[in-house]
Amino acid sequence: MCGIVGYLGKNKAQDILVEGLSKLEYRGYDSAGIAIMENGEIESDKCKGRLSNLQSKLEEKPIQGRIGIGHTRWATHGEPSDVNSHPHLNKDGSIAVVHNVIIENYIELKEELISLGYEFKSETDTEVIPHLVDHYYEGNLLDAVIKATKRMDGSYAIGVMTEKEPNKLIAVRKDSPLIVGIKPGETFIASDIPAILNHTRDIYLLEDNEFVVIEEDKVTILDENKELVSKGFKEEEILASSLVIKNQDGTYVDRFRKRFMIPIRDVKDRVIAFGGRVLDDSKPKYINSPENIVYSK
Repeated sequence: MCGIVGYLGKNKAQDILVEGLSKLEYRGYDSAGIAIMENGEIESDKCKGRLSNLQSKLEEKPIQGRIGIGHTRWATHGEPSDVNSHPHLNKDGSIAVVHNVIIENYIELKEELISLGYEFKSETDTEVIPHLVDHYYEGNLLDAVIKATKRMDGSYAIGVMTEKEPNKLIAVRKDSPLIVGIKPGETFIASDIPAILNHTRDIYLLEDNEFVVIEEDKVTILDENKELVSKGFKEEEILASSLVIKNQDGTYVDRFRKRFMIPIRDVKDRVIAFGGRVLDDSKPKYINSPENIVYSK
């Protein structure tokens, strides 16, 4: 069960990505990697094995930058290896992608892309994504990602960035958990709440086929038709994401933090009991503006 972390903010992305990935180790993995925008160019490092292997490499050659994506991989297509690890890049290294779960029609897409001149380095299904985004890119990363996902069958949570829009991060989910965390000056994406809990308790849960556009001054959540989405919470998603077990007496216990909580009466109580707070769209800083700004930092 792979893990995704993404970050755009005022702090060093490398440290936040590695910390977030460490909180997702419980999901199981065989390799880890990150990609960071450093001086307008994507720099990536990844390797087979434990996260500590990646940390050792980054200690020797750190990557600077304030925007990036990270991943822990559990091999499905292709053996555990440095090459098959995420992130995956397009042909010139200007687009980076991390991806959870499986693209079921990747063989068909791969053959089509090869016929168009694209070359593949890995055995993974994921590598079709940066090439598809590259193929559809015409100056707008969101449009390219939307077009690419419409070609993809299967389940996925995806994080994407490009050198051509160096201050932007795009993410989308379909049948795979993905959350967005926000705080002044910083935005996060992750597969699960623990990855970002040290940084923020303000969390949006993405629904299927919802796209989040993260920029320095705003976060926008849209559907596949680019219509604005107003976010809320769903109890069952939080329960699944947090891996919380309900006891017979009506209390809840967090399987990993071993923390007991009060009975939950409604969604708002559920969020507060888990240590977060409900984001109220009626408050001034959470707005539905003509510019489709969901949250202004």
